[in-house]
Amino acid sequence: MSHSAAAAKPDLTGLAAQLDGSLESGDLVRTLYATDASEYRETPLAVAFPRSEIDVRKVVLFCARNGLGFIPRTAGTSIAGQVVGSGLVVDLGRHLNQVVAVDPAKRRVRVQPGVVRNELNAFLQPYGIFFGPETSTANRAMIGGMVGNNSCGSNSIVYGSTRDHLVSARGFLSDGSPVRFGPLSEGEFHAKCAGPESSLEARIYRHCRDLLSPAENRETIRRNFPKTSIPRRNTGYALDLLMDARVFDPSSDKPFNLCRLLAGSEGTLFVGVEFELECSPLPPPHSALLCAHFSSVDEALRAVTLALPHHPYAVELIDRHLLEATKRHIEHAKNRFFVEGDPGAVLAIDIRHDTAEATAASLRELTASLKMAGLGYHYPVLQGSDQARVWELRRAGQALISNIPGDAKPREVVEDTAVDVRDLPAYIAEFDAIMREKYRIACVYYAHAGTGEIHTRPLFDLKTPEGQRMFRSVAEDIAALVKKYHGSLSGEHGDGRLRGEFIPFMVGEECYEFMRRTKAVFDPLGILNPGKIIDTPPMDTSLRHSPDHPTPEYETVFDFSSALGVVRAAEQCNGSGECRKGPLAGGAMCPSYMATRSEKHSTRGRANVLREALLHPRDALKPFDNEEVREVMELCLSCKACKSECPANVDMAKLKAEFLQHHHDAHGAPLRSRVVARFASASRIASFAPQTWNAIFSNPTLRRAVNRLIGFHPERSIPLLETTPLSRWNRKRAKPPRKRRVYFFCDEFTEYNDASIGQKAIRLLEALGYEVVIPDHVESGRSRLSKGFLREAREIARQNIRRLAPLISAETPLVGIEPSAILSFRDEYIDLVDDTEREQARALAKHTYLVEEFLAREAEAGHIGPEAFRTEKRDIRLHGHCFQKALSSLDPVIRALQLPQGYVVKVIPSGCCGMAGSFGYEAEHYDISMQIGELVLFPAVRSLPPDILVAAAGTSCRHQIRDGTGRRALHPVEILYEALRTSSGPIDRK
Repeated sequence: MSHSAAAAKPDLTGLAAQLDGSLESGDLVRTLYATDASEYRETPLAVAFPRSEIDVRKVVLFCARNGLGFIPRTAGTSIAGQVVGSGLVVDLGRHLNQVVAVDPAKRRVRVQPGVVRNELNAFLQPYGIFFGPETSTANRAMIGGMVGNNSCGSNSIVYGSTRDHLVSARGFLSDGSPVRFGPLSEGEFHAKCAGPESSLEARIYRHCRDLLSPAENRETIRRNFPKTSIPRRNTGYALDLLMDARVFDPSSDKPFNLCRLLAGSEGTLFVGVEFELECSPLPPPHSALLCAHFSSVDEALRAVTLALPHHPYAVELIDRHLLEATKRHIEHAKNRFFVEGDPGAVLAIDIRHDTAEATAASLRELTASLKMAGLGYHYPVLQGSDQARVWELRRAGQALISNIPGDAKPREVVEDTAVDVRDLPAYIAEFDAIMREKYRIACVYYAHAGTGEIHTRPLFDLKTPEGQRMFRSVAEDIAALVKKYHGSLSGEHGDGRLRGEFIPFMVGEECYEFMRRTKAVFDPLGILNPGKIIDTPPMDTSLRHSPDHPTPEYETVFDFSSALGVVRAAEQCNGSGECRKGPLAGGAMCPSYMATRSEKHSTRGRANVLREALLHPRDALKPFDNEEVREVMELCLSCKACKSECPANVDMAKLKAEFLQHHHDAHGAPLRSRVVARFASASRIASFAPQTWNAIFSNPTLRRAVNRLIGFHPERSIPLLETTPLSRWNRKRAKPPRKRRVYFFCDEFTEYNDASIGQKAIRLLEALGYEVVIPDHVESGRSRLSKGFLREAREIARQNIRRLAPLISAETPLVGIEPSAILSFRDEYIDLVDDTEREQARALAKHTYLVEEFLAREAEAGHIGPEAFRTEKRDIRLHGHCFQKALSSLDPVIRALQLPQGYVVKVIPSGCCGMAGSFGYEAEHYDISMQIGELVLFPAVRSLPPDILVAAAGTSCRHQIRDGTGRRALHPVEILYEALRTSSGPIDRK
């Protein structure tokens, strides 16, 4: 049966009317759900968002009546094409995301499919239990997807896979009948088999009985399936794990449980709406990480068998290619702190015990055994938060290694093979020889080495005929190699449509026929996720890339040459979905997704839609003139978090600004956008009569009226003007001579709205021994950048570079206090100007600092000490500006704020505050702006007692905190100024 088209046009309107949730069939949503994290792309007929179990059943029945594929999806991070297809994609993650019940005594929890793994464990932590399997995507992976793929992760040595923890599952069969699968005694099993002929559930149990009772069938499965010594094996359906129940093996004490088959079946047999999971006690409290360095991958793999007797919780291999990729990444370059020299590979070995002494003893013994065997050259032991940094680097591997310019990328084709851990060195040696000698290509290795799982990604170009041929040829060769070692072609990522074609080869035609019959019994109409595992289409069809469609080139204002053009800049997104993490996961990406949990408001969603628009433009002369792109960009806050937190470095703020410029070109710029973009000019004019401005915006009635006129939300307060602009104050006063000089960038926000903070910054620097000069410069252009007036911003950048470059050096740096303004020199300015100006821009950027960075640097150099400050004790809670986190770091802010010896700084684990320049002012964005603030920041600030100071460097952040909580947040320089041992004099507010 074809699932790409029903016999008659299905009545989507009728289905939509029946659902409490929604059914969407527009081009935008179909584009969003046409891809996952794999190489595949297939546009669905529509996407359903069920709000209840009843909705799910209605969609199942609709698909059965119309012969449509029911394609279940949660986070969409599958890399074997499991959740792409032409039928109805059913997003089970948006609404079905509740923890249903927890039983701490039994260590059981029941959850809906949309519960995120890490968020589940945050919920379980007070009960002293947790769900063990941990994928690299655990901060956004959902339980439904983990069950579908039988996910595991780095700690599978101890905690196994999702299958090992799935006690029961409740949901619907392909005919819409409700069912619960769980452990059955022999009697209960036979009672199920005796059910009526009309019962699909009974037919399923009878099939299992008839298939697995014959000893010869069990022997055929035992002989042809992967070695049982391989714990991570996901080849086809797990019939081998069903037949070891007492029902078929009198020597076994295991109950029969179809959950062992359903886990890893990728939604092809059953639609789950509730899963009962067995949890584990919290891990031992004392852990340490041995990061042993080796000269080669082969040497590292030979060390694995020496590590296993020490009962590690994880043994992870990180190869040279991945370590090299971290050098190019803003966030993960900081996580290379433990790397010594240029290792060919590192083994991260996690040792845990109940006492620190036992952990230390195990580490000493393990290190001694490695040295005695002559394996490795450096053996650093990491503890505390340093361990998390290594795991962050390791988890980012999939996307990090894809973050290279050009069309040749490490491809997901044979990235999930598993063999017996004792076979790993020989297997990888042969694998490497095939890549080097036959294909002459490099390959990336990173692995769950302790369980024989190796992730290998050959580098080739799928946009060429040669690359497409290689895609298939490599898959065929490695399938043969895996079979030679009696291994599994999939260890944890599943078969999907990538490996399904090879299952008959891997297990033999007879075992494959067992699987086909199993699928046919569960799903007679073939509607449940068709084309995955069983009867899959050829693995090299429906790929994202085609040699028939060369990558178009477009003229842009920003320089995208580092990505080889704007299209490839969007294509950097590989779908790994880091942007779908929730607010409890830490970081700022992606604030609008955190608030809405909608795919179209994720960085991945925006990149997918922009990529499709540019690859297949409706108007070749106006490729950016696309309403779907405008819609997905609408809630992008341009926070820059994706520039650092996205492992692929997708800079959506830059892409959005480029899009807006071209959209203005096609349609003209809206009045409000022009008003916001020219904020500095308006403030300069208003500064001649600040009392008038302040009288209007201090009066709630007048403010609401003006806000409505502009298009701002009536309840949003407006920043008032200081009586004297900062530059005017500075010109009128005497400047004390100092030995060292710094130039102060008087940005437009500090000049007019935060002049008193600017005064404190200047007086603080002077009190610490610096001559502060405000040079001749123009505004930063930040407002123009945020609203897509890139050509105007480019002229501003050129003026500032021309005026400041001759002055700024290592000895005379440029400092600023507003992150969004001063960091433009490091970021957008470099990509705005042409080649002749770019070197000047880069040189200027090297010596441009946030004031906190400068203070921390000078303190480290010994030019500033704690003696300049009082010794009283103060507690400070720091909210970081998004640009600080993306383009700099909060570490210098913390170090600067702790220059006074009694000051203790703790970071509020907040993402974006939600204001984001003008975003939070705009009428249609005000509610979501406040919703973003409520995720973490507002509750954290409200909970603080009055004597704890709140620090925030961003003017927008301080404004949002005041509007959302009533608390006044202070710029770090205000806190440090007030902490000076010797007063620098009063601040002039006149």
